[in-house]
Amino acid sequence: MNTTATEHPPARAAHATVTTPMRRMSALARAEMTLLGRNKGTLFAALFVPLVLPFSVQQASKEMDLAAAGLTTGTLVLPAAIGFSLLFAVYSALVGVFVVRREELVLKRLRTGELRDVEILSGSAMPAVLSGLVQSVLLAVGCYALLDLSAPSAPHLAVLGLLLGLVMCSALAAVTASFTRTGESAQVTPLPFMFVALFGSGLFIPLELLPDRIASVCELLPLTPVISLVRGGWTGDLSAYEALGAVATAVAWTVVSVFAVRRWFRWEPRH
Repeated sequence: MNTTATEHPPARAAHATVTTPMRRMSALARAEMTLLGRNKGTLFAALFVPLVLPFSVQQASKEMDLAAAGLTTGTLVLPAAIGFSLLFAVYSALVGVFVVRREELVLKRLRTGELRDVEILSGSAMPAVLSGLVQSVLLAVGCYALLDLSAPSAPHLAVLGLLLGLVMCSALAAVTASFTRTGESAQVTPLPFMFVALFGSGLFIPLELLPDRIASVCELLPLTPVISLVRGGWTGDLSAYEALGAVATAVAWTVVSVFAVRRWFRWEPRH
């Protein structure tokens, strides 16, 4: 009687590694964090400038009639400090990141692998976004302790405003990078938006102290709804209609920015 040996398929020597979008973006974010730590100039502008500028707002507030606008020094300084963090730690820093990585052909090489375009941009932006988020939390704690700031009356509005600001500033940075030719010019091209935001979005001068016509125009600027939501989260003076209007404005700018990135973002060096 013959017996036949049962044949089994050979065991695999190694299992295929299953990657997910989050894993791919996390790996890219870790690499980007390492590169950010090596760039002392970008690191200084991203981490220290937003922590210093609020002192200038505090000094300027002494010359303003904040009581007439229903504000205090704390409710003026805190939203401004978060705005500084969004502008310097997120927007300006990411313009440089996107441009330099493009000019060094890093983005082009990444596109040949598993990473999708949105994953490349999101993973590259993640360290700056986390930096802006941590800074904003530290600034809120600092203002609460040093400026006798009360607890937020509507914390959900402040959180919503901050999250919208992080996403919007990341998208706007990619738009600006689309029209920036070199790493050197990346230090200049963010300036127009930053100046407009600094003086027109309520960071230094509350919109309540501006003439009505000018204030109505400034309300449509990208960073204004973020500042309004953060400030309204602390004061509780923002009505549901005003909050929805601010959210709609921020979302509209984000959608337009994403469309512009899909249309004009360059993945190869500009010549």
